[in-house]
Amino acid sequence: MNETLLTSLRDLQPGLAAIRQDIHAHPEIGMEEERTAALVAAKLKEFGLEVTEGVGKTGVVATLKGRLPGQRAIGLRADMDALLIHEATGLPYASANQGKMHACGHDGHTTMLLGAAQYLSQNPDFGGTVHFIFQPAEEGRGGAVAMLKDKLFERFPVDAVYGLHNQPGLPLGQFATRTGPSLAASDGWEVTFSGTGGHGGATPHLSTDVTIVLAQFIMALQTIVSRNVAAVEAAVISVGAIEGGAFGSTNVMPAKMRIGGTARSYLPEVRDLMERRIGELAHSVAATFGCTAEPSYRRGTTALFNHPEQTVTSIAAATALVGADKVEPNAAPVTGGEDFAFMLEARPGSFVFMGQGAGGATSEGLHTPTYNFNDDAIPYGVGYWVSLVQQEMGEAR
Repeated sequence: MNETLLTSLRDLQPGLAAIRQDIHAHPEIGMEEERTAALVAAKLKEFGLEVTEGVGKTGVVATLKGRLPGQRAIGLRADMDALLIHEATGLPYASANQGKMHACGHDGHTTMLLGAAQYLSQNPDFGGTVHFIFQPAEEGRGGAVAMLKDKLFERFPVDAVYGLHNQPGLPLGQFATRTGPSLAASDGWEVTFSGTGGHGGATPHLSTDVTIVLAQFIMALQTIVSRNVAAVEAAVISVGAIEGGAFGSTNVMPAKMRIGGTARSYLPEVRDLMERRIGELAHSVAATFGCTAEPSYRRGTTALFNHPEQTVTSIAAATALVGADKVEPNAAPVTGGEDFAFMLEARPGSFVFMGQGAGGATSEGLHTPTYNFNDDAIPYGVGYWVSLVQQEMGEAR
C-alpha cells in the first residue's frame, strides 16, 4: 500500500473537492458541457499542461511529457456529462440547473483526472507522454464516437488507454476489474402496433384490438432470453415505456399503442439474435390478431472488453496503491453500458471500478435523484491514475 502517495493526495483533497462540488452544482448534459469544459481547460493550463479544446465538440485533451527518457504514450479518460434527472439531495451544492444532475459521478471522475494532472505536473517522474482525455456525452449521446471521429488517437497517439468508474456499494479504497467482457452492449428497441380501434363497450367484436397484441407481445418477449439465447450466455430484454389510449375516454379501444425498452448483451451474435427476434415476434403477434407492427432497434454502446495485458497493468497499479487484499481481479461482468468501449475497440486498454463506500449519501445507486459522489474517494481515484502512470512509464519500465 502506497500510504506516502495517499497522504500527499489527501493534502490536495480539499481543493479538489471544491472543484467537484462546483461541477456538481452546474451539471451539463452531453455535448452541452461548455462551462465544465472551460473549467477543465483552465485548470489544466494552470497546471502547465498543453491543452487542446473542442475535441469531439466539447471534449478536452491535455498532454504532459515526463522528465525521464521514454517513448511510450498512454491515455487516461474521464467523462464530464450529467443526466436529465431532478436532484433531490438537498445538498448546499445541489444542481442549480433545473432537471439536470450529476447522478452518475462524472463530476468526481473529471475531478480525479484533474487531480492526477495536477500531481503529475508537479512530479513528472516518468518516461513518455500522458494524454488526459476529458470526454463529453458518455450518457448515450455519442461522446466517445465523436472524439474518435475527430481523430482523437491520430492527433494524440497512445499505446494504451484506460478508464475508471465509481461504484456505490464497493467499499471505499477498493478496486474491481476483469479481463474480457466487463460491461454490456446497450441497445434500445421500440414497436408501434396499429389496429382499427373502436368502441370498447358497444362493438369490440368489430375492432382489431392492439391492447391484446401488446399483452401477448410482452409475454412473448420474455421467451427470447429464456428460449433463444443459450443458457450459458447473458442477455437482458426489459420493457421501459408503454403508450396508448386515454384515461379520459376509457371506453375507446386505441388504434395505436407503442412500447419500448432496453436490450443488453455481450456477444455480437446474441445482439443480432435479439434484434431479429424482437422484430419477428412483433410482426407475428400483430398478424395473429389482425394488426400490424412497426419495430425498430437502435444500437447504442458496444460491449466493453478489457484487454489482457492492460488489465494486468491496471490490477498492478491498484495493488501498488491499496494492497492486493483490496483489489478484485476477477469481478463479475455487469450489464450496464459504457461508451469507453468504443475507445477500447480503437486501442488496447482496460476499465476499472473504484469503491464509493456503502454508508451515508453514497449508499444511493447511480442514476438516482439522491446520489452524490463521495469526496473521500478522490485521493484513491487520483492515486490510481498516478500509480497507473508509474506502472506504465515509471523508472522500472
